[in-house]
Amino acid sequence: MKYFGTDGFRGEANVTLNAAHAYKIGRYLGNSFGGRKEKGAGIVIGKDTRRSGDMFEHALAAGLASSGADVYLLDVVPTPCVSYVVKNDCFACGIMISASHNPYTDNGIKIIDGDGRKISADVEAEIEKYIDSNEDYIPLAKQDDIGKISGYAEGRNRYINHLTSLAKCPFSNYKVALDCSNGSASAVAKSVFETLGAVTSVINAEPNGVNINNNCGSTHIEVLQKHVNECGADVGFAFDGDADRCIAVDNNGNVVDGDSIMYICGCHMDSCGELDKSTVVTTVMSNIGLYKAFDKKGIKYEKTAVGDKYVCENMTDNGYSLGGEQSGHIIFGRHASTGDGILTAIKVMEVIAGKKKELSELLKDLKIFPQKLVNIRVKDKQAALEDKDVLAVSEEIEASLGDNGRLLLRKSGTEPLIRVMAEAETLEQCEKYTDMVAGVLKKNGHTL
Repeated sequence: MKYFGTDGFRGEANVTLNAAHAYKIGRYLGNSFGGRKEKGAGIVIGKDTRRSGDMFEHALAAGLASSGADVYLLDVVPTPCVSYVVKNDCFACGIMISASHNPYTDNGIKIIDGDGRKISADVEAEIEKYIDSNEDYIPLAKQDDIGKISGYAEGRNRYINHLTSLAKCPFSNYKVALDCSNGSASAVAKSVFETLGAVTSVINAEPNGVNINNNCGSTHIEVLQKHVNECGADVGFAFDGDADRCIAVDNNGNVVDGDSIMYICGCHMDSCGELDKSTVVTTVMSNIGLYKAFDKKGIKYEKTAVGDKYVCENMTDNGYSLGGEQSGHIIFGRHASTGDGILTAIKVMEVIAGKKKELSELLKDLKIFPQKLVNIRVKDKQAALEDKDVLAVSEEIEASLGDNGRLLLRKSGTEPLIRVMAEAETLEQCEKYTDMVAGVLKKNGHTL
């Protein structure tokens, strides 16, 4: 793909992704999904808090309406809100304007189909073809076929009500710290947790268009760690810019990543008969410690390529109810069709409150192995991975690790990078093995 990656069309605003791109995406989607005479349904748009969000929203809306689609604007909402609204309010498709955890200078366009899932690669390929075409072959709507553009605040309200309805017990007497990353969670998270009875202590919930993800949120978890310790919270939750991922902090200030969250929720759901087929879907980046802990609990697992869209596909195809990524994208298949950071926080709180145990205690049987990830810039990703010396040193490392670690080499989907990840019983071992692979790549002339 030229423009679309695993999470939509993303790039620096008005550099690699501009308003003209957004307009043409709107034109294509409006013609294919939103024609009122053929479909009888409109297209809904949400955005995070980036300064460029308004620009892209207006460009998309213009493209959609000019192709005959009615457009409904949710304003600032989490990505999973768009997914929920599309599916439950019967829209033809939805669009989320966000670059997730990236800095404010970037933005992105995620397209969500009528089932609330990310659009297929085939549709993305057709959109790319239209973007690059010299001829505008999509007809313009005329007269009363021109689409209408209107606000849709009730969609966000229904999403908030949906979240609060999912908690099986109140969170009274718990102090919950929330880092909203100056992003989409700022408009939702506090009200959800206070409705559920929690005492909240909220930070980074004052977006100004340029401070989203800036030294805050799930990618700067140290900020929430400090806040949890200072305010004496029972637990803390940090979200990314569009609130589709969540990283937690326990009562002792320790980080609880996506793997740990899947362990807590997977074990709880299995004991309640809610973990379909007693299986959790992970990606190849999940920690070996998670798999060892699941083995002891008798919980099975699947491994997919990196990307929550692949996790979702596996869950849908096989009827699984829980999956996610180490980065904090967690999918609860009975309630959502995409990662949802606020829903994830609710589900973790449900285990804490239901079992009346601190988060640290729930994790006592999980041993996370040290992990080292190194990104190496290379000239040719495929040639680097197929180099016989690289393959040989990889086999040597894997034989040395045995069942007490692993080595993973994979190429980036968007950059000229080989990602080398090692897990072992000590960080020193991890560093030794990643250095060995990096050394061979450099020696054989693959690095830039």
